Amino acid sequence: MNIIAVVVTYNRLDLLKRNIRCLQQNKPISSIVVVNNGSTDGTAEWLKGQTGLIVIHQSNVGGAGGFYTGMEYACRAGADWIWCMDDDVFPRADCLEGLLAEAGRSDIGILAPRRLQDGKLFTHDFQEYNLTNPFASMYSKKLAKQVVTGPTEIKGTAFEGPLIRRAVVEKVGLPNKELFIFCDDTDYCFRTVQAGFKIVYVPTALMDKEKFFSNDSWSERGRKKKWKRFYQIRNSTYLNHHYGRNVAVRYLRGFNGVMGYILVALITSPFADAWRWSDVSKLWKAYRDGIHEKLGIMK
Repeated sequence: MNIIAVVVTYNRLDLLKRNIRCLQQNKPISSIVVVNNGSTDGTAEWLKGQTGLIVIHQSNVGGAGGFYTGMEYACRAGADWIWCMDDDVFPRADCLEGLLAEAGRSDIGILAPRRLQDGKLFTHDFQEYNLTNPFASMYSKKLAKQVVTGPTEIKGTAFEGPLIRRAVVEKVGLPNKELFIFCDDTDYCFRTVQAGFKIVYVPTALMDKEKFFSNDSWSERGRKKKWKRFYQIRNSTYLNHHYGRNVAVRYLRGFNGVMGYILVALITSPFADAWRWSDVSKLWKAYRDGIHEKLGIMK
């Protein structure tokens, strides 16, 4: 069985080193592909000195573009399964073994691990898509609100450790690299389910996740994550517009989301530096780009 791990990294060398050490303990990985999205922190130099890794250097095209490149390479290299992850997750030594224990059924397209953060359950995985009610989240029956003790069918997971069968890529293609970051995993899972494959969450396959911003104030955390919010708004609006089953979901759900951020920006701008009034026009542009399905790197 040819199992190729694909890791996408950008300017997080210490985390990448830990990720690679963890991957090297998992069997039976055939090869590890590192997609370096134009890191400037010494990652390229460190990778040059490593043996046993396949390294692809490219400009920063986001996580979506990284997984597009890595999965494309893995398919060309004859992978039967592709194990995808960011550099901030750390599979335990028997994680892959746990996933493969559930790989026998041919209708299973993706196997998802259980992620832990500081030893506590960390999951955004969910069991249903809500494409009809604009006043509720797209993600229904979230696993975070359940007690899951055995393999469980889900409809969505993050690109933080999914083991993807080659047949999925052959049928649905590669991730949408134009999404850059955010929602590329949701989009890929939706396409996988639409194609008739099952996604199964495996709670015995454990993977630890790095915790960020834990010591930051609300303002500091908001300022650091702000640039990502524009992609979050645009891409979630795009998903609702593209897959929504009525006019309300296609237009109103994204509007509800962007108005929440606009209100926060308007209210907090005079008192904190997380948001500026000038951000309101950028937030609105993100919503409009999503409605018009205008993707790519935001200008």
